[in-house]
Amino acid sequence: MLDSLLQATAPLLRPLFSLWGSDVTAAELIAFVLSLVMVVANMRVHPVAWPLAILSSALYGLLFAHFKLFGEAGLQVVFIVVAFWGWHQWLKGRHNEAEALKVSRLSPRQRLTALLATLAAWPALAWALSTYTSSDVAWLDALPTVGSLTGQFLLAQKRIENWPTWVAVNLVSIALFATKGLWLTVILYSLFTLMALQGWRAWQRLEGQAHA
Repeated sequence: MLDSLLQATAPLLRPLFSLWGSDVTAAELIAFVLSLVMVVANMRVHPVAWPLAILSSALYGLLFAHFKLFGEAGLQVVFIVVAFWGWHQWLKGRHNEAEALKVSRLSPRQRLTALLATLAAWPALAWALSTYTSSDVAWLDALPTVGSLTGQFLLAQKRIENWPTWVAVNLVSIALFATKGLWLTVILYSLFTLMALQGWRAWQRLEGQAHA
């Protein structure tokens, strides 16, 4: 099934140009642009971020499967599902029956739970990738995969902690994609890191305004 999908989408995976000795495909270039616009929308708490996330995740899923980054490819499928939920949360979600979902923080206990759950899932996914796929970077692939799930969940709940989570995920992802020569994606995740720091500050200001 995966081979058939890759064959059907082959035009998107054909090289457009070369960057530092590695080919850049149409899928990577389009996903690059969509992802940047998506993060800007997230920083502004604009719900258009979610359909952009769905489109960019679909393209990155194809790209990562093509390069045998199966953890990251599977993550994109989960991202698409979570994005539909996050889109609904931002449009209709409530803290309670009377209060619309707004930017907020986790409690110290919730932060610890999120961290421990992420660290526990890392070796489990690394083992699964090593055992059931041909991944040659299972541990490096697994860490940003589980971290991204945590970040996506926190983003959907408008929790400020999603931003430091993305900073950590992006830094590890830079190393992962560099091992595969996906230099345009390395540039993207470097920009993501800077934008996540900016988003972190922006959401802190929003939280302060909400309590003013």
